[in-house]
Amino acid sequence: MKARQADIARKTKETTISLQLDLDGRGEAQIETGIGFLDHLLVILAKHARIDLRLTCEGDLKVDDHHSAEDCGLAIGQALSRALGDRSGIKRFGFAYAPLDEALARAVVDLSGRPFADVSLRLTREKLGELSCENVAHVLQSFAFAGGITLHVDVLKGINDHHRAESAFKAVALALKDAIANSGHVDVPSTKGTIEQRVE
Repeated sequence: MKARQADIARKTKETTISLQLDLDGRGEAQIETGIGFLDHLLVILAKHARIDLRLTCEGDLKVDDHHSAEDCGLAIGQALSRALGDRSGIKRFGFAYAPLDEALARAVVDLSGRPFADVSLRLTREKLGELSCENVAHVLQSFAFAGGITLHVDVLKGINDHHRAESAFKAVALALKDAIANSGHVDVPSTKGTIEQRVE
């Protein structure tokens, strides 16, 4: 399987993002978004998916955290899609459960080229650190949209919102690790013979 890497440079009036992704890495991450809890979640994603991820984001945090969170999710999804190429030779599907103490999350991934996300975290706090709880789910939704991923994430139980959010990202990472893995075949895993990414 050829090298599965991608670099992204994304600049808007709201954010400036630089990103390097290696799908066949060791789970090493260097993340600087200016939002501590977002950094924490993205490190978790890289570590447990066993992808190498370097990401820096300079965002309009004087407004709020929304643009930075959303654009980081979009950039990672875009990089994933580029690194996968035509998606031949991958398993395509992955699912996982991940606990963190009392919290338990489930994630199911299909690298289908069809962006869809159903994310139910049921967080109750307004913020985790400087990251709005509504943006925890939004990062995953943005990632799925830009990556051409069908993604279902449910936190099945839990009391502590930090644990609930972290278990969700761990479950997504583990499911993603399976989905991007080498299937041992060279064909595109689709009865259509192709997996088309509908967004870029």
